[in-house]
Amino acid sequence: MRCRGSVSIAFVAVALAITGWAPAALGQDADLPRTPDGRPDLQGVWNFSTITPLERPEELADQAFLTTEEAAAFEQETAAGRVDAPPPPGCPGGYNQFWFDPGTEVVGDRRTSLIVDPPDGRLPALRPGVAQGEMVPDDGSVVAPPEARPVRFRAGGVGYDGPEDRGLAERCILGFNTGPPMLPSGFYNDYMQLFQGPDHVAILNEMVHDVRIVPLDGRAQLADGVRQWMGSSRGHWEGDTLVVTSTNFSDRTAGFNTSVISGVGTGEGLQLVERFTRVDADTLLYEFTVDDPATYTRPFTVAVPMIRTDAPIFEYACHEGNYGLLNILRGARAEEREAAEAGQP
Repeated sequence: MRCRGSVSIAFVAVALAITGWAPAALGQDADLPRTPDGRPDLQGVWNFSTITPLERPEELADQAFLTTEEAAAFEQETAAGRVDAPPPPGCPGGYNQFWFDPGTEVVGDRRTSLIVDPPDGRLPALRPGVAQGEMVPDDGSVVAPPEARPVRFRAGGVGYDGPEDRGLAERCILGFNTGPPMLPSGFYNDYMQLFQGPDHVAILNEMVHDVRIVPLDGRAQLADGVRQWMGSSRGHWEGDTLVVTSTNFSDRTAGFNTSVISGVGTGEGLQLVERFTRVDADTLLYEFTVDDPATYTRPFTVAVPMIRTDAPIFEYACHEGNYGLLNILRGARAEEREAAEAGQP
């Protein structure tokens, strides 16, 4: 895969209304660039990396914003922790820091979480009995429950019997930051390019080069029996905000990926509403609401400022022939042979 080196990007402050989240609270630039049909021009390459976490850390409790000093200290602490260390004995190691581009700064208004609703900045409670999938440690100390198969999260896997046991990103089906919804990965390739016409928009994610073609012509949603990895999207304008509603997700994806190595529920009943608002020449506010009543006790909303960049979108070759997945399974077979020769189960 093609990864980017670290890039420091100064995030532009985005005003947040504490009692609500609406485009009117953004203080949009009256001189925004517009397309020939009068719509705000959302086109360009946008970077959505940030070190602001999805959920507010528990130790911050009701603190919705960091002070300037706290934000600077957090950024310095994060940078200081990004150092290369030798892998543990017997492990070949992975990428060194050169290949990561997880962002270097908190979001411009210094929010303590990307979640803006609920007000506590935390994910809502799960419904009882909701299926959860998590990555299995290399030592095999965790055995995934049957409901974790097929894999419903992005990276890692639940076993090594076959490719179906590995994560969707590991199988190059979906990237672990592309969504929808799109979320900073904490790793790399947090870039999106948006193309815009009067009747359609196209959303191109750098990771796994997935493209969503979103009709704006009022057509009906797909029949319920038609299910897709990235769902089926329909868009419309609400003032200067592009609103995209997606349904028809596959039950082989999570209702929501709480991280790249964990997911909850299935996408079967998910309704996702994304909002794209150009705040100024260099900032595209991306917010989304997850409404999955079978998984969560209430909907929740996340807001991520995306920053315009002149950097190109690179080809994402994923496994470059899928040798990575092949070697994962070969390694598992080799370990099984060694165990059998040693008389171990």
